[in-house]
Amino acid sequence: MTKRSSSQQSKHDKGVKKSADYYDNQGYKVYADISGYPTPRYLPLKLLARFVWIAHISVSVAPYEHGDQKGHISVSRKFRGIQMRDPSHVERRGRRTLYTPDVTAALKEVWNVGDEACGELLHPQIREYVLILKRDKMWRHSVEATEKLLLMSEHTVRRRVAEFEKARGVRKGLSSTNPSALKAIIPIFKGPWKDLPPGHKQIDTVAHCGDTLLGDFVYSLSAIDAAAYWSNTRAQWNKGQEATAVSMESIRYALPSPWLSAHPDTGSEFINWQVKGWCDTEGIAMSRSEPGKKNDNMYVEERNGHVVRKYFGYRRFDCPDVVPLMNQFWKVADLYQNHFKAVRRQTEKVRIGAKYVRKYEKVARTPYQRMLDHSAVDESVKEKLKTEHAMLNPLLLKREMDRLLIVVNQQQTRHDHRLCDCNSH
Repeated sequence: MTKRSSSQQSKHDKGVKKSADYYDNQGYKVYADISGYPTPRYLPLKLLARFVWIAHISVSVAPYEHGDQKGHISVSRKFRGIQMRDPSHVERRGRRTLYTPDVTAALKEVWNVGDEACGELLHPQIREYVLILKRDKMWRHSVEATEKLLLMSEHTVRRRVAEFEKARGVRKGLSSTNPSALKAIIPIFKGPWKDLPPGHKQIDTVAHCGDTLLGDFVYSLSAIDAAAYWSNTRAQWNKGQEATAVSMESIRYALPSPWLSAHPDTGSEFINWQVKGWCDTEGIAMSRSEPGKKNDNMYVEERNGHVVRKYFGYRRFDCPDVVPLMNQFWKVADLYQNHFKAVRRQTEKVRIGAKYVRKYEKVARTPYQRMLDHSAVDESVKEKLKTEHAMLNPLLLKREMDRLLIVVNQQQTRHDHRLCDCNSH
Protein backbone atom coordinates (compact mmCIF):
# COMPACT_ATOMS: atom_id res chain seq x y z
CA MET A 1 0.00 0.00 0.00
CA THR A 2 1.43 3.29 -1.08
CA LYS A 3 1.98 5.82 1.72
CA ARG A 4 0.46 9.21 1.02
CA SER A 5 2.57 12.34 1.03
CA SER A 6 1.92 15.14 3.54
CA SER A 7 0.31 17.32 0.86
CA GLN A 8 -1.95 14.50 -0.22
CA GLN A 9 -2.81 13.78 3.41
CA SER A 10 -3.71 17.46 3.92
CA LYS A 11 -5.97 17.48 0.87
CA HIS A 12 -7.57 14.27 2.09
CA ASP A 13 -8.17 15.77 5.58
CA LYS A 14 -9.82 18.81 4.07
CA GLY A 15 -12.31 16.62 2.31
CA VAL A 16 -13.17 14.61 5.42
CA LYS A 17 -15.96 15.89 7.62
CA LYS A 18 -14.74 16.51 11.16
CA SER A 19 -16.62 14.98 14.09
CA ALA A 20 -18.25 16.98 16.89
CA ASP A 21 -15.71 15.67 19.40
CA TYR A 22 -12.93 16.91 17.17
CA TYR A 23 -14.30 20.46 17.18
CA ASP A 24 -14.96 20.31 20.92
CA ASN A 25 -11.34 19.41 21.52
CA GLN A 26 -10.24 22.15 19.15
CA GLY A 27 -12.46 24.61 21.01
CA TYR A 28 -10.72 23.78 24.28
CA LYS A 29 -7.34 24.19 22.62
CA VAL A 30 -8.29 27.51 21.03
CA TYR A 31 -9.45 28.80 24.41
CA ALA A 32 -6.14 27.79 25.99
CA ASP A 33 -4.14 29.26 23.11
CA ILE A 34 -5.94 32.62 23.10
CA SER A 35 -6.31 33.03 26.86
CA GLY A 36 -2.88 31.75 27.83
CA TYR A 37 -4.36 29.43 30.48
CA PRO A 38 -3.91 25.62 30.55
CA THR A 39 -6.34 23.56 28.53
CA PRO A 40 -9.48 23.30 30.66
CA ARG A 41 -11.36 20.09 31.30
CA TYR A 42 -14.73 21.82 31.11
CA LEU A 43 -16.21 25.03 29.71
CA PRO A 44 -19.79 26.33 29.89
CA LEU A 45 -21.75 25.32 26.83
CA LYS A 46 -22.18 28.84 25.43
CA LEU A 47 -18.50 29.66 25.90
CA LEU A 48 -17.45 26.35 24.40
CA ALA A 49 -19.71 26.94 21.39
CA ARG A 50 -18.02 30.28 20.83
CA PHE A 51 -14.53 28.78 20.74
CA VAL A 52 -15.72 25.83 18.68
CA TRP A 53 -16.88 28.33 16.09
CA ILE A 54 -13.47 30.04 16.25
CA ALA A 55 -11.79 26.66 15.82
CA HIS A 56 -14.00 25.81 12.84
CA ILE A 57 -13.17 29.10 11.12
CA SER A 58 -9.49 28.85 11.98
CA VAL A 59 -9.11 25.24 10.87
CA SER A 60 -10.74 26.02 7.54
CA VAL A 61 -8.07 28.68 6.99
CA ALA A 62 -5.02 27.24 8.76
CA PRO A 63 -5.50 23.82 10.48
CA TYR A 64 -4.34 23.60 14.04
CA GLU A 65 -1.86 20.80 13.26
CA HIS A 66 -0.18 23.01 10.64
CA GLY A 67 0.29 26.10 12.86
CA ASP A 68 3.59 27.49 14.06
CA GLN A 69 6.42 25.51 15.61
CA LYS A 70 4.75 25.51 19.04
CA GLY A 71 1.61 24.04 17.62
CA HIS A 72 -0.37 27.24 18.15
CA ILE A 73 -3.13 28.22 15.82
CA SER A 74 -2.46 31.02 13.33
CA VAL A 75 -4.38 33.78 15.08
CA SER A 76 -3.41 37.39 14.52
CA ARG A 77 -2.83 39.67 17.49
CA LYS A 78 -5.80 41.80 16.46
CA PHE A 79 -8.03 38.71 16.32
CA ARG A 80 -6.72 37.58 19.70
CA GLY A 81 -7.34 41.00 21.20
CA ILE A 82 -10.92 41.14 19.95
CA GLN A 83 -11.78 37.73 21.41
CA MET A 84 -10.18 38.24 24.82
CA ARG A 85 -10.84 41.97 25.23
CA ASP A 86 -12.10 43.16 28.57
CA PRO A 87 -15.42 45.00 27.97
CA SER A 88 -14.47 47.59 30.59
CA HIS A 89 -11.18 48.36 28.86
CA VAL A 90 -11.12 51.50 26.69
CA GLU A 91 -8.87 51.07 23.69
CA ARG A 92 -6.77 54.14 22.93
CA ARG A 93 -5.21 54.59 19.52
CA GLY A 94 -3.01 57.22 17.99
CA ARG A 95 -0.43 59.35 19.72
CA ARG A 96 -0.36 59.85 23.45
CA THR A 97 -2.55 62.60 24.92
CA LEU A 98 -0.59 65.80 25.46
CA TYR A 99 -3.26 67.77 27.29
CA THR A 100 -4.06 65.48 30.18
CA PRO A 101 -7.05 65.88 32.55
CA ASP A 102 -5.10 68.25 34.80
CA VAL A 103 -4.63 70.62 31.84
CA THR A 104 -8.32 70.31 31.01
CA ALA A 105 -9.17 71.20 34.61
CA ALA A 106 -6.95 74.28 34.42
CA LEU A 107 -8.57 75.33 31.13
CA LYS A 108 -12.04 74.88 32.59
CA GLU A 109 -11.18 77.11 35.55
CA VAL A 110 -9.90 79.79 33.18
CA TRP A 111 -13.05 79.34 31.10
CA ASN A 112 -15.20 79.89 34.18
CA VAL A 113 -13.17 82.96 35.11
CA GLY A 114 -13.71 84.19 31.55
CA ASP A 115 -17.49 83.88 32.00
CA GLU A 116 -17.70 80.87 29.65
CA ALA A 117 -16.43 82.80 26.64
CA CYS A 118 -15.90 81.06 23.31
CA GLY A 119 -12.43 79.80 22.41
CA GLU A 120 -11.62 82.70 20.08
CA LEU A 121 -12.28 85.27 22.81
CA LEU A 122 -10.81 83.24 25.66
CA HIS A 123 -7.45 82.31 24.11
CA PRO A 124 -5.88 85.82 24.13
CA GLN A 125 -6.83 86.28 27.80
CA ILE A 126 -5.57 83.00 29.25
CA ARG A 127 -2.11 84.28 30.12
CA GLU A 128 -3.45 87.38 31.87
CA TYR A 129 -6.00 85.37 33.85
CA VAL A 130 -3.30 82.96 35.03
CA LEU A 131 -0.90 85.77 35.99
CA ILE A 132 -3.55 87.58 38.03
CA LEU A 133 -4.67 84.40 39.81
CA LYS A 134 -1.03 83.58 40.60
CA ARG A 135 -0.48 87.11 41.88
CA ASP A 136 -3.38 86.75 44.29
CA LYS A 137 -2.39 83.15 45.22
CA MET A 138 -5.60 81.70 43.80
CA TRP A 139 -4.01 79.41 41.18
CA ARG A 140 -3.94 75.78 42.39
CA HIS A 141 -2.73 73.93 39.29
CA SER A 142 0.68 72.33 38.77
CA VAL A 143 3.56 73.97 36.94
CA GLU A 144 3.43 71.38 34.15
CA ALA A 145 -0.32 71.82 33.61
CA THR A 146 0.08 75.61 33.62
CA GLU A 147 2.87 75.51 31.04
CA LYS A 148 0.82 73.26 28.76
CA LEU A 149 -2.19 75.53 29.16
CA LEU A 150 -0.19 78.60 28.15
CA LEU A 151 1.17 76.76 25.09
CA MET A 152 -2.27 75.59 23.95
CA SER A 153 -3.20 76.84 20.47
CA GLU A 154 -6.37 78.76 19.71
CA HIS A 155 -7.76 75.86 17.71
CA THR A 156 -7.30 73.47 20.64
CA VAL A 157 -8.85 75.95 23.07
CA ARG A 158 -11.80 76.43 20.75
CA ARG A 159 -12.32 72.69 20.38
CA ARG A 160 -12.06 71.95 24.09
CA VAL A 161 -14.20 74.90 25.15
CA ALA A 162 -16.92 73.65 22.79
CA GLU A 163 -17.08 70.51 24.94
CA PHE A 164 -17.67 72.63 28.05
CA GLU A 165 -20.53 74.59 26.60
CA LYS A 166 -23.99 73.50 27.55
CA ALA A 167 -27.01 73.71 25.31
CA ARG A 168 -29.25 76.58 26.30
CA GLY A 169 -32.85 77.17 25.34
CA VAL A 170 -33.31 80.15 23.06
CA ARG A 171 -36.14 82.57 23.69
CA LYS A 172 -36.93 85.81 21.95
CA GLY A 173 -37.85 89.03 23.70
CA LEU A 174 -40.63 91.45 22.95
CA SER A 175 -40.08 94.84 21.34
CA SER A 176 -41.23 97.90 23.28
CA THR A 177 -40.00 100.55 20.82
CA ASN A 178 -42.45 103.16 19.52
CA PRO A 179 -41.73 106.20 17.31
CA SER A 180 -42.14 109.78 18.44
CA ALA A 181 -42.74 113.11 16.70
CA LEU A 182 -39.38 114.37 17.99
CA LYS A 183 -37.59 112.00 15.65
CA ALA A 184 -37.98 114.61 12.91
CA ILE A 185 -35.59 116.87 14.86
CA ILE A 186 -32.96 114.25 15.71
CA PRO A 187 -30.90 113.34 12.61
CA ILE A 188 -30.40 109.81 11.33
CA PHE A 189 -26.83 108.52 11.40
CA LYS A 190 -25.98 105.41 9.39
CA GLY A 191 -22.19 105.39 9.77
CA PRO A 192 -19.43 104.70 9.16
CA TRP A 193 -18.66 103.74 12.75
CA LYS A 194 -15.22 102.15 12.54
CA ASP A 195 -13.27 105.41 12.06
CA LEU A 196 -14.78 107.27 15.02
CA PRO A 197 -12.72 107.88 18.19
CA PRO A 198 -13.85 106.57 21.61
CA GLY A 199 -16.81 108.50 23.02
CA HIS A 200 -19.43 107.79 20.35
CA LYS A 201 -21.92 105.41 21.93
CA GLN A 202 -24.89 103.39 20.80
CA ILE A 203 -27.59 103.09 23.47
CA ASP A 204 -30.60 100.82 23.83
CA THR A 205 -32.91 99.32 26.46
CA VAL A 206 -33.81 95.70 27.18
CA ALA A 207 -37.24 94.97 28.66
CA HIS A 208 -37.27 92.43 31.49
CA CYS A 209 -40.96 91.84 30.85
CA GLY A 210 -41.17 88.08 30.56
CA ASP A 211 -44.01 87.07 28.25
CA THR A 212 -46.07 90.26 28.41
CA LEU A 213 -45.51 94.02 28.15
CA LEU A 214 -48.46 94.75 30.45
CA GLY A 215 -47.80 96.41 33.78
CA ASP A 216 -44.63 97.85 35.30
CA PHE A 217 -41.26 96.11 35.14
CA VAL A 218 -37.51 96.69 35.01
CA TYR A 219 -35.50 97.83 32.00
CA SER A 220 -31.74 97.64 31.46
CA LEU A 221 -30.18 100.56 29.57
CA SER A 222 -26.88 99.80 27.83
CA ALA A 223 -24.33 102.13 26.22
CA ILE A 224 -21.62 100.64 23.98
CA ASP A 225 -18.63 102.56 22.64
CA ALA A 226 -18.36 101.98 18.89
CA ALA A 227 -14.56 102.31 18.85
CA ALA A 228 -13.46 100.43 21.99
CA TYR A 229 -16.55 98.32 22.85
CA TRP A 230 -16.51 99.91 26.30
CA SER A 231 -19.88 98.99 27.80
CA ASN A 232 -21.94 100.33 30.69
CA THR A 233 -25.39 99.15 31.78
CA ARG A 234 -27.88 100.43 34.32
CA ALA A 235 -31.26 99.14 35.51
CA GLN A 236 -34.30 101.41 35.79
CA TRP A 237 -37.97 101.13 36.71
CA ASN A 238 -40.01 101.32 33.49
CA LYS A 239 -38.73 103.42 30.60
CA GLY A 240 -39.98 106.86 31.51
CA GLN A 241 -38.18 110.00 30.37
CA GLU A 242 -36.82 110.88 33.81
CA ALA A 243 -35.69 107.34 34.62
CA THR A 244 -33.86 107.13 31.29
CA ALA A 245 -32.12 110.46 31.83
CA VAL A 246 -31.02 109.37 35.32
CA SER A 247 -29.57 106.13 33.93
CA MET A 248 -27.68 108.00 31.23
CA GLU A 249 -26.29 110.41 33.85
CA SER A 250 -25.10 107.47 35.96
CA ILE A 251 -23.38 105.95 32.92
CA ARG A 252 -21.74 109.27 32.00
CA TYR A 253 -20.34 109.58 35.51
CA ALA A 254 -18.74 106.09 35.28
CA LEU A 255 -17.09 106.59 31.87
CA PRO A 256 -13.28 106.86 31.71
CA SER A 257 -13.38 109.33 28.78
CA PRO A 258 -15.82 112.06 27.62
CA TRP A 259 -19.15 111.04 26.12
CA LEU A 260 -19.24 112.67 22.68
CA SER A 261 -22.46 111.40 21.06
CA ALA A 262 -25.45 109.18 21.83
CA HIS A 263 -27.08 107.05 19.15
CA PRO A 264 -30.36 105.34 20.19
CA ASP A 265 -33.13 103.77 18.17
CA THR A 266 -36.50 105.49 17.75
CA GLY A 267 -37.87 104.33 21.13
CA SER A 268 -39.93 106.77 23.15
CA GLU A 269 -37.59 106.42 26.15
CA PHE A 270 -34.89 108.22 24.12
CA ILE A 271 -36.79 110.33 21.61
CA ASN A 272 -38.27 112.82 24.07
CA TRP A 273 -37.59 116.39 25.13
CA GLN A 274 -36.17 115.53 28.54
CA VAL A 275 -33.45 113.21 27.22
CA LYS A 276 -32.78 115.52 24.28
CA GLY A 277 -32.46 118.47 26.68
CA TRP A 278 -30.10 116.52 28.94
CA CYS A 279 -27.86 115.65 25.98
CA ASP A 280 -27.79 119.29 24.90
CA THR A 281 -26.89 120.42 28.43
CA GLU A 282 -24.05 117.90 28.72
CA GLY A 283 -22.72 118.68 25.24
CA ILE A 284 -23.57 115.24 23.88
CA ALA A 285 -24.60 115.13 20.23
CA MET A 286 -27.66 113.01 19.58
CA SER A 287 -28.52 110.98 16.49
CA ARG A 288 -30.81 108.04 15.87
CA SER A 289 -31.07 104.94 13.75
CA GLU A 290 -33.45 104.58 10.83
CA PRO A 291 -36.82 103.05 11.78
CA GLY A 292 -36.92 99.34 11.08
CA LYS A 293 -33.13 99.11 10.61
CA LYS A 294 -31.82 97.32 13.70
CA ASN A 295 -28.40 96.96 12.12
CA ASP A 296 -27.88 100.73 12.47
CA ASN A 297 -27.39 99.98 16.19
CA MET A 298 -25.46 96.77 15.63
CA TYR A 299 -22.97 97.06 18.49
CA VAL A 300 -25.49 97.57 21.28
CA GLU A 301 -27.96 95.09 19.76
CA GLU A 302 -25.22 92.48 19.78
CA ARG A 303 -24.32 93.17 23.42
CA ASN A 304 -27.97 93.00 24.46
CA GLY A 305 -27.90 89.30 23.72
CA HIS A 306 -24.31 88.60 24.74
CA VAL A 307 -24.47 90.44 28.06
CA VAL A 308 -27.94 91.42 29.34
CA ARG A 309 -29.84 88.35 28.20
CA LYS A 310 -26.98 86.07 29.17
CA TYR A 311 -27.17 87.09 32.81
CA PHE A 312 -30.87 87.78 33.34
CA GLY A 313 -32.42 85.76 30.53
CA TYR A 314 -36.08 86.36 29.72
CA ARG A 315 -37.48 86.29 33.23
CA ARG A 316 -39.95 89.00 34.24
CA PHE A 317 -38.62 91.39 36.87
CA ASP A 318 -41.56 93.45 38.16
CA CYS A 319 -40.34 94.17 41.70
CA PRO A 320 -39.12 97.76 42.32
CA ASP A 321 -36.73 96.51 45.02
CA VAL A 322 -34.80 94.62 42.34
CA VAL A 323 -33.57 97.82 40.62
CA PRO A 324 -30.88 98.85 43.16
CA LEU A 325 -29.70 95.24 43.41
CA MET A 326 -29.41 94.99 39.63
CA ASN A 327 -27.45 98.24 39.56
CA GLN A 328 -25.01 96.78 42.09
CA PHE A 329 -24.59 93.84 39.77
CA TRP A 330 -24.09 96.01 36.69
CA LYS A 331 -21.37 98.09 38.32
CA VAL A 332 -19.37 94.92 38.98
CA ALA A 333 -20.24 93.44 35.59
CA ASP A 334 -19.06 96.59 33.80
CA LEU A 335 -15.60 96.22 35.34
CA TYR A 336 -15.50 92.56 34.39
CA GLN A 337 -16.73 93.07 30.83
CA ASN A 338 -14.46 96.02 30.08
CA HIS A 339 -11.24 94.74 31.62
CA PHE A 340 -11.36 90.97 31.11
CA LYS A 341 -13.83 89.98 28.35
CA ALA A 342 -12.22 90.04 24.91
CA VAL A 343 -14.21 91.01 21.81
CA ARG A 344 -13.53 90.41 18.11
CA ARG A 345 -14.57 93.15 15.72
CA GLN A 346 -16.05 92.28 12.35
CA THR A 347 -13.67 93.60 9.69
CA GLU A 348 -15.47 92.64 6.49
CA LYS A 349 -18.87 91.49 5.28
CA VAL A 350 -19.17 90.33 1.68
CA ARG A 351 -22.22 88.90 -0.02
CA ILE A 352 -21.49 85.82 -2.11
CA GLY A 353 -24.61 84.58 -3.85
CA ALA A 354 -27.37 84.23 -1.28
CA LYS A 355 -25.01 84.20 1.72
CA TYR A 356 -22.93 86.73 3.62
CA VAL A 357 -19.32 85.89 4.44
CA ARG A 358 -18.08 87.70 7.54
CA LYS A 359 -14.45 88.12 8.55
CA TYR A 360 -13.31 89.03 12.03
CA GLU A 361 -10.14 90.16 13.74
CA LYS A 362 -7.68 87.32 14.21
CA VAL A 363 -6.88 88.26 17.82
CA ALA A 364 -9.62 89.28 20.23
CA ARG A 365 -8.95 92.23 22.55
CA THR A 366 -10.67 93.57 25.63
CA PRO A 367 -12.17 97.09 25.67
CA TYR A 368 -9.43 97.99 28.15
CA GLN A 369 -6.73 96.98 25.66
CA ARG A 370 -8.48 98.86 22.87
CA MET A 371 -8.57 102.03 24.97
CA LEU A 372 -4.83 101.74 25.68
CA ASP A 373 -4.02 101.13 22.01
CA HIS A 374 -6.17 103.98 20.63
CA SER A 375 -4.23 107.14 19.81
CA ALA A 376 -7.23 109.41 20.44
CA VAL A 377 -7.40 108.48 24.14
CA ASP A 378 -5.61 110.93 26.43
CA GLU A 379 -2.57 109.63 28.33
CA SER A 380 -4.08 110.62 31.67
CA VAL A 381 -7.08 108.42 30.90
CA LYS A 382 -4.79 105.51 30.04
CA GLU A 383 -2.86 105.88 33.29
CA LYS A 384 -6.10 105.95 35.25
CA LEU A 385 -7.25 102.77 33.51
CA LYS A 386 -3.92 101.03 34.18
CA THR A 387 -4.17 101.86 37.87
CA GLU A 388 -7.72 100.52 38.00
CA HIS A 389 -6.80 97.38 36.06
CA ALA A 390 -3.93 96.52 38.43
CA MET A 391 -6.37 96.35 41.35
CA LEU A 392 -8.86 93.98 39.70
CA ASN A 393 -9.13 90.19 39.79
CA PRO A 394 -11.44 88.48 37.27
CA LEU A 395 -12.17 85.53 39.54
CA LEU A 396 -13.23 87.74 42.45
CA LEU A 397 -15.37 89.87 40.13
CA LYS A 398 -17.02 86.76 38.71
CA ARG A 399 -17.78 85.42 42.18
CA GLU A 400 -19.33 88.73 43.21
CA MET A 401 -21.43 88.76 40.04
CA ASP A 402 -22.68 85.24 40.74
CA ARG A 403 -23.56 86.21 44.31
CA LEU A 404 -25.46 89.32 43.22
CA LEU A 405 -27.33 87.36 40.55
CA ILE A 406 -28.58 85.00 43.23
CA VAL A 407 -29.65 87.94 45.40
CA VAL A 408 -31.55 89.58 42.52
CA ASN A 409 -33.39 86.40 41.59
CA GLN A 410 -34.22 85.60 45.21
CA GLN A 411 -35.69 89.08 45.67
CA GLN A 412 -37.87 88.65 42.59
CA THR A 413 -38.92 85.17 43.72
CA ARG A 414 -40.06 86.50 47.10
CA HIS A 415 -42.06 89.17 45.29
CA ASP A 416 -43.69 86.52 43.08
CA HIS A 417 -44.63 84.47 46.14
CA ARG A 418 -46.23 87.48 47.81
CA LEU A 419 -48.31 88.12 44.69
CA CYS A 420 -49.42 84.49 44.61
CA ASP A 421 -50.45 84.64 48.27
CA CYS A 422 -52.45 87.83 47.69
CA ASN A 423 -54.20 86.39 44.65
CA SER A 424 -55.06 83.19 46.50
CA HIS A 425 -56.82 85.17 49.24
